[in-house]
Amino acid sequence: MGRTSQSGKSDQAGSAAQTDAAAAVPAGPITVTDDQGRTVTLEQPARRVITLAPHATELVYAAGAGQAMAGTIQGSDFPEEVKQVPSIGDGTRPNVERVAELRPDLVIAWLPGAAEPLMPTLRTLNVPVFFSDPRTLAAIPDEVATLGRLFGTEAAADKEAASLRERLAKLAERYRGRPPVRVFIQAGSNPLFTLNKQSIVNDAIGICGGVNVFADAPATASQVGLETVLAARPDAVVSGVSGIEELRTLASSWKETRLPAALAGHIYGVDADTLYRPGPRLIDAAEALCQALDQARPPVPR
Repeated sequence: MGRTSQSGKSDQAGSAAQTDAAAAVPAGPITVTDDQGRTVTLEQPARRVITLAPHATELVYAAGAGQAMAGTIQGSDFPEEVKQVPSIGDGTRPNVERVAELRPDLVIAWLPGAAEPLMPTLRTLNVPVFFSDPRTLAAIPDEVATLGRLFGTEAAADKEAASLRERLAKLAERYRGRPPVRVFIQAGSNPLFTLNKQSIVNDAIGICGGVNVFADAPATASQVGLETVLAARPDAVVSGVSGIEELRTLASSWKETRLPAALAGHIYGVDADTLYRPGPRLIDAAEALCQALDQARPPVPR
């Protein structure tokens, strides 16, 4: 399995939100703050957006603005209709000429480094860039609402944001006070990688009453040794996987190490795209994770 990457309920977020997308066009400039702390101002709602990350694409659709998609990168594959949107190439090497041809009035990027090749052209064309990097589950509905302002789709975006917040509140209430579950988040193998408390996946574990055994690792994605994992004695291992076969391989490899969690059957896989993309489907993943971790939860002491 490779390292983490961006590549049901949220299906409804992509399609139902479109139905409610008609909203009053705000008068005057629209000003918001992006996840890099930058001020982004549009003179009018965006009508042609290019997204430079799969999670950003999903957020646009959740905000009821799928009709504004003018282009995206390879790997943006959800919801299904985005597969008909023109490609601007790989996310690390976007085609600058293609971007200019598509005439965007807004670009949504993830990290500044990935957007850097486009910046001279975007500055020349006076195209604003909004950096989207939600770091907590609560930031996801906030981002949906913010994008609703940028696209003038507040009615649809606010409705979706409220639904996501309600689901998160129910999760937090349901698992509050339950015995903690010690979790190893496996974000890569050969070598082993994990995610620390700066990762949004850590937040998804935490809302379930899970405790990340490597929360204090030095980097967001840190390499760890097998012996270190065994010594941490997690109650469960959680990893993003591509399908059932990868999960079976993962469980089998951990059983060979004699990790007690593996011998007890507490190796859990979640679809990698839903787990590692900081978009609405991560809340789906959190709901599934909470149910899984309940099986590994230590009994309440009597």
